[in-house]
Amino acid sequence: MDGSILNEIYTRFEQRYGNLNWWPGETPYEVMVGAVLTQNTAWTNVEKAIANFEGRLSPEFVEGISTEELVDIIRPAGFFNQKAGYLKAVTQWFKQYRYCVDTARQRDFAELRNELLAVRGVGRETADSILLYALNLPTFVIDAYTVRLLTRLGFDVPKKYDDVKALFETNLLREVGLFNNYHACIVINAKEHCRAKPICEGCPLVEICKQNI
Repeated sequence: MDGSILNEIYTRFEQRYGNLNWWPGETPYEVMVGAVLTQNTAWTNVEKAIANFEGRLSPEFVEGISTEELVDIIRPAGFFNQKAGYLKAVTQWFKQYRYCVDTARQRDFAELRNELLAVRGVGRETADSILLYALNLPTFVIDAYTVRLLTRLGFDVPKKYDDVKALFETNLLREVGLFNNYHACIVINAKEHCRAKPICEGCPLVEICKQNI
């Protein structure tokens, strides 16, 4: 695949959206929590759940409270029984690094990703979101918006998550800032234009999108 098209897409996105300063979160741990809570729900529901912590959100707090208490706090995010267990599991994973991002970053990247993938409730998208947005490590996040975009642009999109991820990582500079903002732009574009029923007018990619032909 000619990687120049992926660079052109990002150039168009950057000209339109600029730097979106993702992921929204006050601390790296809050980003981890958000990455878990956003599974199968809208971000507005995640915001409500995080607000319910009333400024107490920390790994120590989540570790110390009961699962029942945690369920009540995160209820707006949906699937709250499952997600409470997932948050407990992610917190235990983070604890081995003394809740320190710098310590976690010293771990070999592949081993760190495999550790996260072994944590209950953490799939590839959640793991990469934590690695990129909380730990500032260069890994590209693939989600349903990304697959939709590539399909509409005419790419032969691989079936497997890691193969789609490789399309970006082998054709772009391996930079945290680039990966961060590129994915953020995909998300905002999906919400504004590349919806399930697309709104092509005004889309920065309208001139190169097969959907518009």
